[in-house]
Amino acid sequence: MGIEPVDRRVRKTRRQLRECLITLLKEKKVQDITVRELTDMADLNRGTFYLHYKDVFDLLEKTEAELQEDFNQLVCKHDAVDLKQRPSVIFNEIYSLVYDNADLIEILLGENGDLNFVNRLKQLIREKCLKDWMEVFRSGNAAAFDAFFSFIVSGCIGLVQYWLQTGLKETPEQMAKLTEHIITKGIGVLEIDPYV
Repeated sequence: MGIEPVDRRVRKTRRQLRECLITLLKEKKVQDITVRELTDMADLNRGTFYLHYKDVFDLLEKTEAELQEDFNQLVCKHDAVDLKQRPSVIFNEIYSLVYDNADLIEILLGENGDLNFVNRLKQLIREKCLKDWMEVFRSGNAAAFDAFFSFIVSGCIGLVQYWLQTGLKETPEQMAKLTEHIITKGIGVLEIDPYV
């Protein structure tokens, strides 16, 4: 027997709780959020909450884990050759994921965000990509490549933060092209429209 699909009502309840958590995280830190105010906002009773989560931290942790798993699946379906030949395709998918989860990601990357979440994403990328990318880009110097990799990943996180802070004005495709442009051509040639 396989795992039974999650009931539609369960998905709806979890989605409601996640949306209310995101709303409350815009106003306060996770440790200041109570189960009572979360369930009141979601118009659910506390017993329903405890059927799904141990506490507010558990809800946040599971919400982060779902997002991380989506990101992991996205990264794992591409190999390093994809990144070398046309990075904007991969980055378009990443920016689309960010766009679809903008409220949550803005909180996680924001002032009261979860640095551990960011570090887990960086580690996931490192584990998946570092060895493959070194082979494709033929870099024998692991330390230099590691530094380049850290620079690129941190820069991409910075671009995501910029995009969120400026109201997602560009499309995911435009941001993907900008990211590809910066990585492959550098910032010195930005007088050429990077969105094209």
